[in-house]
Amino acid sequence: MEKHTHSTELHGSRQPISAARIDGLTRMAIIDEAAAPFVQVPPADGLSAEQACFNDIYLLAPVGYFVLGFDTTILQMNVVGADLLGLPRNNPARIPLRQFIAPRFHDDFDRFVRQALNSKHPELCSLQMTRARNQQGFPVTLRASVDASGQAIRVVLELAEGKLAALERSEERFRRIVHSAEEGIWEIDAAARTSFVNPKMAHMLGYSIEEMLDQPLVAFMDDEGRAILERNIARRQSGVAERHEFKFLRKDGGELWATLATNPIFDADGGYLGALALVSDITANRASTERIWHQANFDDLTALPNRHMFQDRLGQEVKKAQREGMQLALLFIDLDGFKEVNDTLGHEQGDALLVEAARRIGACVRTSDTVARLGGDEFTVILSGIEHAAGIERITQTMLALLNRPFALGTAQPSISASIGIALYPSDAAAPEDLLRNADQAMYAAKQAGRNGYSYFTADLQLAAEARQQITLDLRSALAERQFVLHFQPIVNLQSGKIERAEALLRWRHPQRGLLAPAEFLPHAESGGLMMEIGDWVFRQAALQARRWQDELGPGFQVSINQSAAQFRGDTALYVGWLNYAAELQLAPRSIVIEITEGVLMHGASKVADRLRELREMGLQVALDNFGTGYSSLSHLKHFGIDLLKLDHSFIQHLAVDSGDLAMCEALIVMAHKLGLRVVAEGVETAAQSALLALVGCDFAQGYVYAEAMPAEQLSELARRGLPRLIED
Repeated sequence: MEKHTHSTELHGSRQPISAARIDGLTRMAIIDEAAAPFVQVPPADGLSAEQACFNDIYLLAPVGYFVLGFDTTILQMNVVGADLLGLPRNNPARIPLRQFIAPRFHDDFDRFVRQALNSKHPELCSLQMTRARNQQGFPVTLRASVDASGQAIRVVLELAEGKLAALERSEERFRRIVHSAEEGIWEIDAAARTSFVNPKMAHMLGYSIEEMLDQPLVAFMDDEGRAILERNIARRQSGVAERHEFKFLRKDGGELWATLATNPIFDADGGYLGALALVSDITANRASTERIWHQANFDDLTALPNRHMFQDRLGQEVKKAQREGMQLALLFIDLDGFKEVNDTLGHEQGDALLVEAARRIGACVRTSDTVARLGGDEFTVILSGIEHAAGIERITQTMLALLNRPFALGTAQPSISASIGIALYPSDAAAPEDLLRNADQAMYAAKQAGRNGYSYFTADLQLAAEARQQITLDLRSALAERQFVLHFQPIVNLQSGKIERAEALLRWRHPQRGLLAPAEFLPHAESGGLMMEIGDWVFRQAALQARRWQDELGPGFQVSINQSAAQFRGDTALYVGWLNYAAELQLAPRSIVIEITEGVLMHGASKVADRLRELREMGLQVALDNFGTGYSSLSHLKHFGIDLLKLDHSFIQHLAVDSGDLAMCEALIVMAHKLGLRVVAEGVETAAQSALLALVGCDFAQGYVYAEAMPAEQLSELARRGLPRLIED
């Protein structure tokens, strides 16, 4: 009822904004909370759109307007109310209105509040109030009622008749408020031409007030804003208060994004006079929102859609293809050889290659198709509206040819290739996630076929994927059911002929398939995320066996265990746990040797160096396995803390007195010794090879000529018995 009264007072004049134009307006609000001696009320859920519009208009009403909790705490007030009381408008101290009532009127005020709470009609009360900044009293008339939600008290404060001049004339006060307001105020007439703007509004757009007056509203909008304005003319003229976000054009050509809360103005006969709007600048907020949205949906490096945006678009394209009865192709692209480029030339050049690869992939498809980067060197392409497989293959072959061309990266011109998997909707899958999984499997088939090619998804690939998944489940069961065992291959001291070390090698005693070598199941363990658990089991079993052999064969006996790149990147806490376990066994940490390959060293040199330093500080020793098969081997020996060097069997298999391989082995052994490293030769298969290695000073050797991997009990027996016959040869 109050809302209607004040709206009539607002719309009763065609003059520019003044106290007479807006006298009686109130600011509607819903409270956040209210705790009161009268009644305890729950928090409201939020503002309705209409109430939010009134909030923006009643903020500037020339009378005091307050929203109170039932204990009279001021929850919200308009500009005039805050000025009258001398309070910040958000009332951070949560001061009650009762505090501003002159003490001799407290009883009258309390009775007034109780009556308002129990009445369906507004209650009136005349009393005297004081200000916060001084104790000067002033007479007022208060009108109070419970708001429509029943959760707050609305109070309109009007200065008593005849006392207005003592505190400033209402119209002068209102003019000052309007001109100093932090929000823009914009009034348009019935023809949508500017009849009033306050200084803030003019400043927001970079104009003077005089430049804006009498200008049509659309003069400050782009085409989209004009269309929105035209669509809402009928609603505005029918008396509907609205809130919209518009993009305005500043005088300098820049953009101003603003929220407009508009309220129509009518004359006494109901004729439409125009509208009044409160304008808030949201340019910064919108830019921040758009930036966050872009970061959440696009790849920073290539500016392509990221995984999140790709999944959204794939879902949309699948629905479209289903609706139109069309075929859709999904290409899953993985760059072959990218890792080597990234490792040898550095991440900056690797990033440059990815940007250029993204450009080349995009050049092969239509603008209506989607190219996305899923992460790393993986890309996807959604080809919509495909009618023939020939079109897919033409695009794929062009893509392979472009990606196979050299990349200009500074002075280097590396070449890579790509493996592409193709899955079709609806023949290969109907759901987007299934389509992506099938394309991924097809890509792996292309890699296994030799790379630099493409492969379609087939049912056979699906069966293979299901088999891999089952192996992962079986591996989990194998851990729980103790199906893993360790076999050990002896490592012989070439000078003494004694077995002083052993390499632990994992075996899986499969219930149906028998004893399985690591190559048959470790790749599945790594892809299934089980390497950390299996590696922890291996260490503890190896440490326990090392303790037994040291008691049985001598205190210096060492056991080596292999570690993959995934294990090596694990949490330091894993190694701390190992160290604690070794302490429980009273086993010196140096009894365990961690074997890594040069491939591990390629994954972030600084992090690897830090991890190697941690291991050595713990007392564990580190061996570089398969030495001579990777990249920059000599620099690795210089840069990383390595204790033992294991020569790859490729150096050993053709050893002869006059062979270059023997000279190479001797040179490597001498170099290692000068660096303080001991050398182990792998893959020794003949007595002659063993003798030559001993001749050139190799420290240790292992291979089938001594023994293959065997259970711990057999190795114990072999170590006690020794290898006299071989050494005599």
